[in-house]
Amino acid sequence: MKSILIVCYTIVGDEKMNRIKILREENHITQEELAEKLTLSKGIISLYEKEERKPSLEVLVKLSEIFDCSIDYILCKSDIRNPEKGVDFDPDKLRIGLSKKDYENITDEQMKQIEELAKVILKDNLKDKDKDKK
Repeated sequence: MKSILIVCYTIVGDEKMNRIKILREENHITQEELAEKLTLSKGIISLYEKEERKPSLEVLVKLSEIFDCSIDYILCKSDIRNPEKGVDFDPDKLRIGLSKKDYENITDEQMKQIEELAKVILKDNLKDKDKDKK
């Protein structure tokens, strides 16, 4: 019987993280470009990212459209980027480990099944985290 170890984790830098900056950088957008899309100044974007100013609801709606994520995700109220689409599956954030000899005979279908199981576990963990935040 093969033993399978599944380790799921999300990489989170600081406890208090600024998702506007993270999302902007993930999308390879400069502060100037984001400011232009929001019809704001670069200085305002900088203030949002330094958490010295909070975006209005109107700006949050525009940010959620630009970055294709929920307002709750932008505000760090949820770790689910877009609840309508389900759980994000980023292989860089999800690690699946098997013993070395288990890798030799694993099929593509088995790997897919393992990934699906890992997604279910990750989704459950994120739901639990969201409950704890509220």
